[in-house]
Amino acid sequence: MDFDFGFDMDYSCMDSEDFGLASSFTTAPIGIISPEINLQSAEVPNTDKEWEQQVLNNSEIRSDGFCFKLHPSEDQVQFQRDLKTMAPKMTDFAKGTTTLAFEFQGGVIVAVDARATMGPFISSNNVRKVIEVNEFILGTMAGGAADCQFWEKYVAMQCRVYELRHGEKPTVAMASMMLCSIMRQYKGYGLSMGTMFTGSDKTGASLYYIDNDATRLKGNLFAVGSGGTFAYGVLDTNYRYDLTLDEAVKLGIRAIASATFKDSASGGVVRIYHVTNKGNWDLIHDALDVSDLHYEFEKSKGHRGDGRENLPVKFN
Repeated sequence: MDFDFGFDMDYSCMDSEDFGLASSFTTAPIGIISPEINLQSAEVPNTDKEWEQQVLNNSEIRSDGFCFKLHPSEDQVQFQRDLKTMAPKMTDFAKGTTTLAFEFQGGVIVAVDARATMGPFISSNNVRKVIEVNEFILGTMAGGAADCQFWEKYVAMQCRVYELRHGEKPTVAMASMMLCSIMRQYKGYGLSMGTMFTGSDKTGASLYYIDNDATRLKGNLFAVGSGGTFAYGVLDTNYRYDLTLDEAVKLGIRAIASATFKDSASGGVVRIYHVTNKGNWDLIHDALDVSDLHYEFEKSKGHRGDGRENLPVKFN
């Protein structure tokens, strides 16, 4: 069946291996993306006459750099606030996860779970929530997975560009400030992020927290996500700076395992990273099943771990 859209169709964008991604839509005619659209009779919101005419006269969808097309509103922040009132489920993202990091005498320990949720549903139990920015900086994910992955990888690219231009690696403080500046630019636009940047550079090991409100904090201990409150309970009780590497790893594992047992949005497996004081990081544990850890911890206390310890003998 032949379609006549009233303009020449250029299919060259389909030759790109990235066709289907944002970069491929920078010059793709609307007729290719959605053939059923008739530009002359397309319905557009009656909010801005100039914007309407621009849509009707323009046969291309462009996105120069990171200038994403947004709703045609003069005040984007107010539009996002109104959207939360009119359609709360569209903007109320469930931030189900548990990530933590803390400094000790041997560097920084990063511990995360691996569960991803879609509202009340568990979508995956094996998500990698630590993004390896480069060989000496790590970033964690909490909130919207797409937001965290996209912007942290963008910061990783900018760190590489800085290294090529200046002949030296950027510090952790610089990398965290890059992400914070981006969050400040897009503040109020609906991003959902709660991340930590940690690494070891010429200034030593350091730890930063950055979120979608452009909050940037430097500290020695953070726990982010829906299970962070439970992880803080374990960390506040057992944390001290002079921990050995083995003690620090065990503390990270126990904090994540405890949070996953009490928070239904956290679970899967535990991953542990160690940021050394020598300018690199190591993956200590890649996949420790939290179910096995729960029974192991309960047995160490003399319990069976199945919730039946306090029942009368006749029920055991």
